[in-house]
Amino acid sequence: MAGRLIANLIVMGSGIMIRAFAQAYRQALANASKTGAAQEVMETIKRGSKMMTDAEARQILGVNENTSWEEIVKRYDKLFERNTQSGSFYLQSKVVRAKECLETVEKTKQDPS
Repeated sequence: MAGRLIANLIVMGSGIMIRAFAQAYRQALANASKTGAAQEVMETIKRGSKMMTDAEARQILGVNENTSWEEIVKRYDKLFERNTQSGSFYLQSKVVRAKECLETVEKTKQDPS
């Protein structure tokens, strides 16, 4: 009898705690969406995990800010082919990401709106 009472108390207490945590989580999400913190965090996560800076991209491709787009493409082709033949997939993907990053920078230069 005592064991059954203790088991019921544990089950009821667990249910109450789960509902309280769920309600607190919903309230936290509502507060974050009101302040814009949720969108800011998502943008930071996206940038941190996928994007590299243009300085890093230029360093990978071995170019500087004054380099023309045609020269960047030539450099990309050379590095991509070199890594296709005897390099690693990791380095090849870094070269591709560097070119993609510089493409977005170049597009914003051409279309500032």
